[in-house]
Amino acid sequence: MIPILYHGEPNGPSLTVLAAAFEKSVDVTLARIDLAAGERHSERAPHAFEVDQSIEGEGPILIVDGIAMTDSVFVACYLDDVGSGPALRPADPYERWQTMAWCRYVIERVAPAASYLGLEQMPPPLVPDGIASVDLAERWRDAQAGRFDADRLADSRVKIAQATDKVEAQLADGRDWLMGPFGIVDLETYAWLAGMPGIAPDAFAGKPRIAAWLARVAARPSVARALSLATSEAPEAVWAPGPEINRWG
Repeated sequence: MIPILYHGEPNGPSLTVLAAAFEKSVDVTLARIDLAAGERHSERAPHAFEVDQSIEGEGPILIVDGIAMTDSVFVACYLDDVGSGPALRPADPYERWQTMAWCRYVIERVAPAASYLGLEQMPPPLVPDGIASVDLAERWRDAQAGRFDADRLADSRVKIAQATDKVEAQLADGRDWLMGPFGIVDLETYAWLAGMPGIAPDAFAGKPRIAAWLARVAARPSVARALSLATSEAPEAVWAPGPEINRWG
């Protein structure tokens, strides 16, 4: 049975998983849902504990033999293992640790900040029914009501600037990709930062290496194919509540 990938606009976690599937030539049936309208909580999307309580917030769902998988980095790892072609993760144990540690940094620091800043620019028009996760429902209500904390907004901009500093420093030796060959770390980092230049331009000012890297990732055939699935003119501006902001700094 061909896996089904439920995805939103090619931004954030949906972009990571779509591009990973295309990069690895995994045969999937694509099923678009409007994550920003809360369709993941409707009858259009499958429901399971892993979906309803996903720490990623509003992300894609991969259904394999009736089993639901969520959280973009881990889904991309699965696709890396079952797909063909060059690996998206290094085989060397230390380099693999580096890759997964970087991805965790993106998941826990960058993604919540990007989602928060994106939602502040374009709050959702409504709060969907049927949200099982208490904290996710709270984030939906706050976003829809325009309740954005000034300190959290400022901290989110700091975290985006820290992320661009990290990428700029990583590319300082002239490499094209963040961890050797093109891989999951490039996909996940790009997916959350691609929409930030228009929202937090100061974080990208005077950093030519990250600008060139963003262009290289966007031109990657798998990423370009994912971006071609957009139903809006600016998919990088379409946001849904993402991971919860870390309450401990």
